[in-house]
Amino acid sequence: MSVPRAVPPGQHLPTYARELVRMHDAVIAGSRSTLRPRALVSRSWNRVLDLGLRADDVNTRDWLGTAEIGRRQEASPLREVVPDLRAVVGSLADASQLLFVVTDHEGVILWRSGTPAVRRRADALGFFEGADWTERRVGTNAIGTALAEAAPVELLAGEHFEQGQHPWYCTATPVHDPRTGSLLGVIDVSGPALTLHPAIGALVETGRMLAESRLWRYHQERLDRLRSAALLTGPSLVVDDHGWVAASHGVAVGSRIAVPVAGQPVAVPGLGACTPERLAGGWLIRPSSVDRTVTLELDLSGTPQVRLSGGDADWRRTVTRRHAEILVLLHRAGRAGLSAEALSSVLYGDAEHVVTVRAEVSRLRRLLGALVQTRPYRLSGDVRMSVVGQRPDRV
Repeated sequence: MSVPRAVPPGQHLPTYARELVRMHDAVIAGSRSTLRPRALVSRSWNRVLDLGLRADDVNTRDWLGTAEIGRRQEASPLREVVPDLRAVVGSLADASQLLFVVTDHEGVILWRSGTPAVRRRADALGFFEGADWTERRVGTNAIGTALAEAAPVELLAGEHFEQGQHPWYCTATPVHDPRTGSLLGVIDVSGPALTLHPAIGALVETGRMLAESRLWRYHQERLDRLRSAALLTGPSLVVDDHGWVAASHGVAVGSRIAVPVAGQPVAVPGLGACTPERLAGGWLIRPSSVDRTVTLELDLSGTPQVRLSGGDADWRRTVTRRHAEILVLLHRAGRAGLSAEALSSVLYGDAEHVVTVRAEVSRLRRLLGALVQTRPYRLSGDVRMSVVGQRPDRV
């Protein structure tokens, strides 16, 4: 998804930046302004005002110590791609007045690149490694607002909530794990407001695509290693810790099953109930019953729950209301299924939330695996699903 530009086409950057600052001062003071905040900015300002943050002051900062920064860097999957990102995006930071930043999923800055001069300016704002740049700490900014909106964000000058950030622009986009759909962090490029270039958004988006493609390539390499060590007999699978299929014998289940958990049966289309057995780097999945039928019941009578049964497997899990909505929509769609764009339109009222939809479905597939299929999104033909309790249209 492209990053929406902060500067409308045809606008003179210095003039527009000054107008945004005047707009900010007027709106925050409660007076009228001919220039109105974008809907994205207005939503963010309302959130931070509700939090009690002040626009005319530097709000309380929060940052981590060196040891905790190191621990988070080591735990982040983005550590594998930061060198690649620095080679592409960070190299421009070293040759210009922009600052390149990567955060974790909580909005804490873990990596930063830029010239000494621009880093010193950022230090004065508390924009350094270990700092929490969510909206609740520093107000409207591209990192925190991208996390809050689950979408790419570009902000210029007076669109920032804190006046101290008005001399800056910032452009950010969330990065998701291509295996799981989970949020890994945010890539951000920031710099002096009057140096904002129309290509900055494309640069940040290129960084996101590079990061996610590299993570996917490393994932495929790990599957290849697991596959080379697999010796399968009879109907069975070898999967990694996230349920991605490395090898199969006697069954075709697609690319993913539910995430295996030691001691818990997992239902697999075509195999029924299976017992996960631990392997080095993954799991061996074999049927534990001759009954291959899988049934899925979505209970909407209270907090949404799914009950899955098949052979010896019978378990119940609580699901989010969003996942319940998705299951109802896929159940209604039948074998025709729904595209990501169609799901976005139904769930969010437009087709602009495709990235969010894909992440939500990926998280749902961590629970249900190949019972939810892709391209288009649909329920597996081997699953019998029913909805009980509250009316489906009132999920």
